[in-house]
Amino acid sequence: MQVLSSNTVTASGSGGIYGTNSSTDQHSKLMKRNFTVSTFDRKCLWNLCMQSSFSSGNLNVQRASKYKAKAGWLFKGGDKGLDASSERSESANEDLLIFFFQLDLATRVQYALNVEQYEIAKQLRNKLNEVEAEVIKLQDSKRGSTSKSEAQDKAISLIRLRADLQKAIEGEDYASAAKLRDEISNMEAESLAASAKALAFEKAEYAFRLGQKVRHKVFGYRAVICGMDPVCCESSEWMETAQVDKLSQGSSQPFYQALVDVHDDPNLVVTYVAEENLVAPEQPDLRRFDHPYIPILFYGTDSAGDFIPIKQLREKYNRPRHEVPIDPQDQEGNDSN
Repeated sequence: MQVLSSNTVTASGSGGIYGTNSSTDQHSKLMKRNFTVSTFDRKCLWNLCMQSSFSSGNLNVQRASKYKAKAGWLFKGGDKGLDASSERSESANEDLLIFFFQLDLATRVQYALNVEQYEIAKQLRNKLNEVEAEVIKLQDSKRGSTSKSEAQDKAISLIRLRADLQKAIEGEDYASAAKLRDEISNMEAESLAASAKALAFEKAEYAFRLGQKVRHKVFGYRAVICGMDPVCCESSEWMETAQVDKLSQGSSQPFYQALVDVHDDPNLVVTYVAEENLVAPEQPDLRRFDHPYIPILFYGTDSAGDFIPIKQLREKYNRPRHEVPIDPQDQEGNDSN
């Protein structure tokens, strides 16, 4: 993101991140301690999230390291020749870090307003607007809005090309006509692909929801859904490493951003998993689940053991709030009381 690389990013000692400009002295009034980095360094942000969340969740990092040794043999892909790290996604992790950046900026804007630091609030609000504008562009490109517009533009260009082709044929300029036919053929294929992608995002249906606990069918680890795409939106290099072409439904199926339980493997952080490789537990999973991003993305757990996504996360993916079905036996017990 250009806006993030052209401006400094400040992180507080408590794990908060916010954008800065030349008025660092003013901003220091809102923080006890701060430091700046010249770029949007995901490793720095990851360390901050780890420090903040592990300390708040009373987790022991050394204890998590013990699970790392166990994970080596557990997450093997068998005949596929893969391990769980093949689905680790740096782009998904970066997407989450940018989301945290937005949340933190919004919080700091509100805090500045509460303490009547209106000039600082204005500066932070402007920074937040810049970040949100860039994020919208990225989301539109990723989720088909750009593809839909591109398909419409190509449709107009096709009309013009066909008109030019007709003129070339009428003027017996067959060499130009042949070139125009090739251009039309290529553009038709591109337009079809763009339309298909846009349609996939508009008509997306998901088997899993935000906050739902799942298990990986191949590698066995437990995870929580924190993001979703109707088709694979990773790079061709990533898809080759993850052997997406060997999946029964390939890349044309929903893919999910998943947070992996640190007790299974603390190094996976965020994976990007095809829908066919995930399964929901048959019974409510009430076991402990830890990940440094959990306190930021979710309010807590519901009665079924799944996590409740924050409002901003649901809005990001335009997903409705999930209501846990009421157990008839529990209802009868309450009525009798």
